[in-house]
Amino acid sequence: MSMPFYVAPEQVMKDRADFARKNVGRGRPLVATVYDEGILLCAENPSKNLHKISEIYDRIAFGGVGKYSEYDQLRQAGVRHADNKGYMYSREDVDARSLANAYGQTLTQVFTHEMKPLEVEILVAEVGLDNHSGDQLFRILYDGTDFDEDNYTVLGGEADAITERLKTAFDASWGLGAALKAAVAALAGPERELPSAELEIAILARSNGRRAFRRIVDDEAAALLA
Repeated sequence: MSMPFYVAPEQVMKDRADFARKNVGRGRPLVATVYDEGILLCAENPSKNLHKISEIYDRIAFGGVGKYSEYDQLRQAGVRHADNKGYMYSREDVDARSLANAYGQTLTQVFTHEMKPLEVEILVAEVGLDNHSGDQLFRILYDGTDFDEDNYTVLGGEADAITERLKTAFDASWGLGAALKAAVAALAGPERELPSAELEIAILARSNGRRAFRRIVDDEAAALLA
């Protein structure tokens, strides 16, 4: 009778984390930062149909990097969660914090109990009604670890280098144009340029009313980057 093959639990967790981290790191990065009228989300994404950035609810946006099919499933689950909670209670009860907690629990469950972890890193952003004090940025890793970020965050490949470039340029009072230029410069780095056609850009703007989410495309994006 052969003995079953044994792997220490610590090694299993390490292997899963290394696998997910490596594959997420291959993904094109995404930047989110506050600006004077809301929150900007900008991702390197040449596809016009496979979105990294989407609306979840009234003042809440979702961002994902890694394996598209997996983070899009999480996006859909988040939309259902928000819709159900808003219907059963009230729209004001739907917030980014509870949604980030739900995502964290789901990712932790998959990471701990499934053979393969989800190859994703996701963002949940909520814009405040009146000022920056209500803005929230939650970054959730493949293992369910949840980070409450201040002012800006970066997901995906070369996140540390992009974060340093964005940190150097950051100004909490900057306008949309300045914030977008800084975000694109941080994504591109010093040795290349990113045209607007290779970017996916969206904002959560306080001035938009209840539906704060809006995509910025084509001519508007080019004008802001000019």
